[in-house]
Amino acid sequence: MSENPVRSRLRQLDAAFMQDPHSLYAELHGDGPAHQVVLPPDLPVCGGLPVWVVTGYDAVRAALTDPRLSTDLRRTDPLFAQNAPDSDKRGAFSASLATHMLHSDPPDHTRLRRLVNSVFTTRAVERLRPDIARLTHQLLDGLPDEGVVDLLDRFAFPLPIAVICLLLGIPPGEEVAFSTWSRALVAGGTSEAAAAASAELTGYLRDLIERKRRAPSGDVLSTLVAARDDEDRLSETELLSMTFLLLVAGHETTVNTLGNGVFHLMADRDQWEKLLADRSLLPTAVEEFLRIEGPLKHATFRCATECVRIGDVDIPAGDFVLLSLASANRDPRRFTRPHDLDVSRTTGGHLAFGHGIHHCLGAPLARLEARIAFGALLQRFPDMELAVAPGALRWRSSTLIRGLRTLPVRLHRA
Repeated sequence: MSENPVRSRLRQLDAAFMQDPHSLYAELHGDGPAHQVVLPPDLPVCGGLPVWVVTGYDAVRAALTDPRLSTDLRRTDPLFAQNAPDSDKRGAFSASLATHMLHSDPPDHTRLRRLVNSVFTTRAVERLRPDIARLTHQLLDGLPDEGVVDLLDRFAFPLPIAVICLLLGIPPGEEVAFSTWSRALVAGGTSEAAAAASAELTGYLRDLIERKRRAPSGDVLSTLVAARDDEDRLSETELLSMTFLLLVAGHETTVNTLGNGVFHLMADRDQWEKLLADRSLLPTAVEEFLRIEGPLKHATFRCATECVRIGDVDIPAGDFVLLSLASANRDPRRFTRPHDLDVSRTTGGHLAFGHGIHHCLGAPLARLEARIAFGALLQRFPDMELAVAPGALRWRSSTLIRGLRTLPVRLHRA
């Protein structure tokens, strides 16, 4: 088969981009805010896909609120079918689990988000503080006083899963199976593994929803089921997809916020010592972790519904667009010394959780979990250190997610 003439003219991203996207972002942004590239070929589902990448704070922030850039699954899925070499692996996943508010435009988005908005307000989330603290200390109690552990596996991953399962009303013990499916779906593995996990998770969620229908228990999922049954505001597919979104997005942002934050603190020991000396810096430190290495490299896939001009470039209708949150958060025109971690940085306004109508619903929960978790780590393990050189750690191969595969640390309990 001859090479696609369009792809042959575009910049081909590779595995090196997955490990260090920041170098390329800085290079691209020197030439303007919009650039056409081809995604790395080994990415599941979207490997080899030609997309426009938007870089820089001002351009990304504006694009996040541009209604001409649609996240609607009914627009994006046909484009995957036309342009992504691996698109045949996508269909079942999209149909069963992806019809949620991240993949919808107004008015559908407005209706879907309204159903769960009240659950994730700062005031509502604050009521979870005692439970989050209890779960945090339970997990840290289970770590050895001395020795090397994978902090992702033993702490950063199970904590937010336990919290979101508690919030949604998932029975104790069932979160173990969910964590396995979640990793397969978001860890950047094979399309086959993701498809198998999608099928198993779909079956589990259908059964869970039916159990909540028979015996509601006052949790978020029971509320969503009641909205479906009493007010007919959610279709069965929307209910399934919304549950999936809350489960996955509800913990994935926190997993990476914790892991990425610990990584940067361990790689920049002075900042760890600064936090040890002044715990009042924790709130600003969490915002700095989100800025320097947020849980997402890019916002959700968008497609142009009409010609959109960004900088000096016209993006044609029907083209895919990725908005680089990571580039925006290291834009030197917005942040001084953007590649340096500074836990006392007061410049706010990072875009780690997005902006506009798709701003991350779970941001208050992720912030609270991170503040509690980092506070506990500082108290319990003040002499914690990386067990390997920072450059030896590998990042997950994902278009959207920015997170480490493992995080081996050497513990020394206080």
